This record gives sequence, C-alpha cells and structure tokens, in this order.
Amino acid sequence: MLTLLNLLKDGRFHSGQDLGAALGISRSAVWKQLQHLEAELGLSIHKVRGRGYQLATPLMLLDPLKIAEMAPGWPVAVFDSIDSTNAEGLRAIGQGRSAPFLVLAERQVSGRGRRGRKWVSPFADNLYYSLVLRIDGGMRQLEGLSLVVGLAVMHTLRKVGVAGAGLKWPNDVLVGNKKIAGILLELVGDPADVCHVVLGIGINVNMQAAEEVDQQWTSVRLESGQVCDRNALAVQLSEQLQAYIQRHQDRGFSALQAEWQDGHLWQGRSVSLIAGTNQIDGVVLGIDNQGALRLQVDGVEKLFSGGELSLRLRDDS
Repeated sequence: MLTLLNLLKDGRFHSGQDLGAALGISRSAVWKQLQHLEAELGLSIHKVRGRGYQLATPLMLLDPLKIAEMAPGWPVAVFDSIDSTNAEGLRAIGQGRSAPFLVLAERQVSGRGRRGRKWVSPFADNLYYSLVLRIDGGMRQLEGLSLVVGLAVMHTLRKVGVAGAGLKWPNDVLVGNKKIAGILLELVGDPADVCHVVLGIGINVNMQAAEEVDQQWTSVRLESGQVCDRNALAVQLSEQLQAYIQRHQDRGFSALQAEWQDGHLWQGRSVSLIAGTNQIDGVVLGIDNQGALRLQVDGVEKLFSGGELSLRLRDDS
C-alpha cells in the first residue's frame, strides 16, 4: 500500500495500468489498494476516466535519511503509522536503546496531549516528533525543561514564517488564541539520579481542516499561506532544541526565564487556573526561576507548578 502511495505522492495523474505494472498487480488490485488508502489514511483520491488516479493534495513524506543528515547527529526513526511517538520512545528506552534519538511518524492513531487529551494526527499533514534524552545530574536538569522546549518550538515556527507564534504556560504554543503546537514530556527512571525524558512535540503544519479538534487551532500553512516542508521543519526544530537544551544544561533555567516571559502571550492577563475540580482566578505576573507560574490572587503572589494544571483566559481579560 505504501509503495502505491509513493507512486501517487507527486499529485499527478497515474493510470491504473501504469500503477499495476509498477506494482506487479492487476488493475482491480490497484483499485482495492486505492480504496484502502482512502479508508485507512483518510486521503482523498480523484478518479478521472481516461486519465487515472490523482491524490487531491501532493504529499511530502518524511525522509529519515535527510533529517538525520541535517539534524544534530541524532539517530532518526520514521514510522508510517504508530500509536504515538512518545509511546514508541518509551518502549525503545525499555528495550535498552541508547539516547539521544528521534522518533517521528506520518500518523498517530493514539496521539496524546497533556491531561490525557487526544492529539488529532492526520496522515502526512503535521509533525509528530519525540526526542528521547538521557538526563544525568538529578532534578536541576529537569527544572523548567518543558518551558525550554516551548522556546525552541516558538523560534522554529517564527523562522518558518509564523511571526505571531507565542507561548502559553506551561506547554502550548499559540498564534493569538489559536493553538498551533503542544508539548508533552514523559519521564522514566530516577529523577534524582539517572533518568530518561521523552520530549513529545506536535505541530500543526499543513492541516487545513479537522472536525475532531475541540478547541481553536491553526497551522503553519494557514498562517503563512504556503505548504511547509516537514523535513526542513524537523531539522530546524532539532537545531533549536539542541541549542536551547545546551543553554539549559550549562546555565540552568534562570538564564532563560526572561526570554520565556518575553514570549508569553498571557503576561499580565486575567486567567483561571484549573486544578482538578478547583479553579483559582488571578493575574499572570510571570514565572519564577524554576518555571513555576507566578499568579496574583486577591492581591497576594502565589506560585503554581505541576503537570495537571491548566490555564484559561478569563472572560473579562
């Protein structure tokens, strides 16, 4: 099936006879595979009598050799379809694979965001990216790490034409009030000694429609008006991650605190912080030198941190 997809990915018309000859199968078998492509991957294929078959939109598939050649020396694995890149990263750690390494996928069937939310992952539209790192030296190496990843994602998006990309504490990248990227960090091992962390990043790249998404969203293509090369984006993201992670390791999160606050879109805004069934209303003052949220609540500054917190704008903000 993927061999057929590679023949069609240029977006041109291909006759059933030519496709069958290239694959060594009958025209009726080609037709069955095309139906399977549409049903399994959600692709739209035009069928025109006398001309053949054409993908409604050309595909630029991820190329692990190109990414590995240009990325910062990290081994790269690209999957056609997978439950989630983070899950595969965790499995690889359990099997003893040496970090760092990258896991990417054309599609996720069980993509995950924070707090167990589903991350919609259509085939070959977006970037589903997990970087697996070994962390030595204890908790200091983890302080503010998710915010550091956010900085790398924000600057990656700005470099590919999304000038309005900014940060939302703790793990989202927005354009205005629309989400364009999300970050999910998962940790295994002993955080006080040696552990591994999976930096999961999902970026809406060329997606133009998604009925399943239950919040405002946008994509690189919608913001820039152009189709984005996901291979180039993966390389750019890898370079930004390498640079920011190195700065974090050398100098700690406090050295990046001011830069993160400069990119925070909700600085000074009235917000509601959701923690389980509890809601805390306040005004965003910024973050501390470990990445915790500084919130003014009833005239008093309070600090909040943790993976199960969610920040929302107040209606009167």
